[in-house]
Amino acid sequence: MGLEVRGSMDGSEPGSVLEVMRQQWASMVSMGGMFVGTILLGLSIQPVYDIDEVRAFGAEGASKGGYVALELLFIMIFTVLIIWLARKGLDFVIKAIVMFALWFSLFYAVQPFSALLWWLIGLESINLVAGSTVVISTALMLLLHLYPEWYVVNTVGILVGAGVITLIGVSFVPVLIIAFMLAAAIYDHWAVNSSKHMLELADTMIKNKLPVLLVAPKERGYSFIEEEDRVMRREDSEDMDWDDPAPNIKPKSGGREALFMGLGDVIFPGMLVISSVSFLPEWGPEISTIWGIPMYAGPLAVGLGTLFGGLCGYVALMTQVARGEAQAGLPLLNGGSILGYLVSGVIAIGPAALWQDISFL
Repeated sequence: MGLEVRGSMDGSEPGSVLEVMRQQWASMVSMGGMFVGTILLGLSIQPVYDIDEVRAFGAEGASKGGYVALELLFIMIFTVLIIWLARKGLDFVIKAIVMFALWFSLFYAVQPFSALLWWLIGLESINLVAGSTVVISTALMLLLHLYPEWYVVNTVGILVGAGVITLIGVSFVPVLIIAFMLAAAIYDHWAVNSSKHMLELADTMIKNKLPVLLVAPKERGYSFIEEEDRVMRREDSEDMDWDDPAPNIKPKSGGREALFMGLGDVIFPGMLVISSVSFLPEWGPEISTIWGIPMYAGPLAVGLGTLFGGLCGYVALMTQVARGEAQAGLPLLNGGSILGYLVSGVIAIGPAALWQDISFL
């Protein structure tokens, strides 16, 4: 997914990308916080879903590469379908499809906390948990439909991202997740920088105010509701001097500006974090969780090391985003996460434990 930032220079003309980053630090830190927060939220509910019944393709499917290829194929088909619908002007169909998928993912993120709340009250009932989860998820989607301001979009996006991260992370072993990430990074680079259809997809989602991206405003007056629908595909970008881009980044009228990150840029690094905790050997002391299901220090250390690597990739990505053009996020984010996984894994549990036997079918 592409990243794009439009920076207001407030009348000044800074001479370096570092100066642009300094002026945009608030939105970049905010986006980094949402990146980390979404993954940590997924990590917090991982113990609840770390069971064979929840894995997308069962216990045996966790090591089958064919299922990962199928997931990547589904992503490509979804992308083509949404772009085709957008070009046909069928925005209401796009919104219906995406809203249903978001509601389904939101259900899985909300359900554990709904169950925890009823348990704390002293009422343990499957019907109460299911009913309250449906009500909360539906209410959030209704709010999103009626008032899609940036903080509503971010709230739903973070919850949806956490749910997707967890469900996919517990479904595949780390080796397959890494293969998935590498393939997705190559596809993202091509889709953003060559075909540019990923930018068209992003603009479609922004136009329909759908939470498949995160929004980090730079100024208090920013309104996502008023956002235009050609944010990612800038018509004036061809005339920009990318050797010295900062003077060419002009403020938008009214001073409204924001940094956008596709939810996929959070989901892919997050999947490896969850997969590490779910499938690596149970090594080290037990660590208690709020669910009464323990985690183990070794896999958790690798998961957190993976998250740190992804955050390093995010910082590197911001140096490119500061140039003002859309960037393919996955090459740097996935690359940093994979490197973090390997380094922390070798240190925490040893290199032999990082490999899992896999097959295509």
